[in-house]
Amino acid sequence: MVAQPVPEITSDPLVYRMVVGMLGALVLIVALGAIVLMMFNGKDIPQGILALGSAAVGGLVGLLVPSPIAKK
Repeated sequence: MVAQPVPEITSDPLVYRMVVGMLGALVLIVALGAIVLMMFNGKDIPQGILALGSAAVGGLVGLLVPSPIAKK
């Protein structure tokens, strides 16, 4: 069985920019929402919001870090 090359998402710059923009916007919205909840309402940040922000940051890191296969 011959290994097929994995298509790169960076080959379509429009889709890549949309994904990075949406994940970046999600990180900012979650961060601002957490600050507002803590400062003005005095409430703890819900775990779901923290998980959503963490997943968005992880997604951005996964998209922006170069692949180790590309270095070979």
